[in-house]
Amino acid sequence: MRVTALVVSTGTLFLWALVAARLARWSITAPVAMTAAGVALTAGAHPLVRIGLTTSDAERAVEIILAVLLFTDATEVPAGAVRDQRGLLVRLLVFALPLTFAAGVLLGVLLFPSGGWWLAALFAAVTVPIDLAPAAELIRDVRLPSWLRAVLTVESGLNDGLIAPVFLLCLAGLEAHHGPEPESGELGDAISALLWAVLAGAVVGRPGGWLLRRSWTAGWTGPAAARLGIVALPLMAYALAIVVHGNGFVAAFVAGLFFTPYARALPATATPLHLLEDTGTLLSLALWFVFGQLVNQAFTGDFDPRVVAYAALSLTVVRIGPVLLCLRGSRLDRADRLVLACLGPRGLASIVFGLLAFIALAPDQPHVADLVGQVMTMTVLMSLALHGLTYGPLARRYAAARERAAGPGGAATAA
Repeated sequence: MRVTALVVSTGTLFLWALVAARLARWSITAPVAMTAAGVALTAGAHPLVRIGLTTSDAERAVEIILAVLLFTDATEVPAGAVRDQRGLLVRLLVFALPLTFAAGVLLGVLLFPSGGWWLAALFAAVTVPIDLAPAAELIRDVRLPSWLRAVLTVESGLNDGLIAPVFLLCLAGLEAHHGPEPESGELGDAISALLWAVLAGAVVGRPGGWLLRRSWTAGWTGPAAARLGIVALPLMAYALAIVVHGNGFVAAFVAGLFFTPYARALPATATPLHLLEDTGTLLSLALWFVFGQLVNQAFTGDFDPRVVAYAALSLTVVRIGPVLLCLRGSRLDRADRLVLACLGPRGLASIVFGLLAFIALAPDQPHVADLVGQVMTMTVLMSLALHGLTYGPLARRYAAARERAAGPGGAATAA
């Protein structure tokens, strides 16, 4: 069955690649195509493909995929955008992100009062990170100024890594307080795992980057070998963290942050990150196929209608309100602030966090695991529809507003 899943998912990807340009006219991106294939091929009592999601092997595979994606996100953050938009990014990541998380927690408590604060916090940690995959054409849409697309890229690249430790603490807190045998030490173990993860990431990322740069400068390596060396780094950070009882995917994100300055020093002609980016893309598309099975599972059991309300509010009020609040007083005009607030698609980070929570909670708290899975699934599904289909009209309205504005839109670039 695993081989069948591999054949079907890769075949779907190949077919999409053949007609990608035509499908883009209807906003059918690779994530949309892979999700649709996953839904179609895992439906029914006897599906063509069935993927086991509650095994330890599945958990490890999801963690490794997340490790590669987080490392890639960290290395793809453009240095110029961070420098030029520092004030704006501080508003979004230091102030708006915690406020968005707090709003998500409050929403969870209001809609699911019996679940308690830890469950509400887990809902927020799963649904808060943004991901540009559902609206992939966004960062190539020339109707949006380059500075705005760069800001969205940086925010998307960093916020999942920043939320990852929060997610782990929320999951540990929920397991400790609502499991069949509450264990007071689980939160302490989670904090210890995060500290070891930071250490493992730093030990791998900084020396690894320095060594690769020195090796390239000395002529001891070439582009192909350098690409393989970079792919090895997130896996090395993940493995080292596991050995020292840390969290692997947090370690990979930290390694990416430490490695990034050295990656920028490598010549562009070497294209050292391309293999890592392509690997991350393939792994992420496999997760979108798995997400199709999660969609089927979410709607075959006892579906809680409150999940729809949570997902809709999470994608709108919970995101838009804090961002607009934190952008008050900046030099951005109304159109800029609205676009930044509205463009908050959810994708891979939510899928991975939701999967990991489902796997961890399913053995002892199956009802809670199903509820977390439903919240994640509905949020990402609605985001695929909302952001994947509406970013085009939003970009047109933004461009029209810029044309009516007295001054150039690109002038407001910092807070």
